[in-house]
Amino acid sequence: MTKLLLSLHVLAAILAVGPVAVAASMFPPFARKLFANTGEPAGQNKARSTGQNTGQGTGEPEARPSGGPTAALLLHRICRVYAVLGVAVPVFGLATGSQLGVLGDAWLVTSMVLTVLAAALLGAVILPRQARLLGAAGIGLDGGESAPRVPDPRAAAARLAMATGAFNLLWAVVVVLMIVRPGSTTGA
Repeated sequence: MTKLLLSLHVLAAILAVGPVAVAASMFPPFARKLFANTGEPAGQNKARSTGQNTGQGTGEPEARPSGGPTAALLLHRICRVYAVLGVAVPVFGLATGSQLGVLGDAWLVTSMVLTVLAAALLGAVILPRQARLLGAAGIGLDGGESAPRVPDPRAAAARLAMATGAFNLLWAVVVVLMIVRPGSTTGA
């Protein structure tokens, strides 16, 4: 039973946390693209709407991710859906730890604390900031809903990128703790 639970735990981590980590990391560049050059939503930016996408006065096309609003909305949806599915990771992890009798080990307690921090960062910071940037660009608003004001969307996207980096770093530390298991008596 332990091998089954461990397998489900690892599969859930790969299939649920992996997509969130990638999609959340990809979102900030797309959000910056929504407000290219002016800080206004791309649809209100004349250079963007006419296809005159030039770099910093060089006359060369600026390298930006393609996809625009549709891609940004899709990345946000991936983050939201897989965040919910990600609940399976600690559930299977706790079941596995219980079977192994290691729930009180420092490496596992530390991993659980870091997992809670990562989940809180995702739920309280990353997802709301993504939604706010999308809303400020007029994407995903319900009929009659006004767009939230984001004074400096490019700076907000940069702060979102930093929060996403912290989220991914927390998960990287959890993975290392799960593999190395410092102080574990069950072997490595």
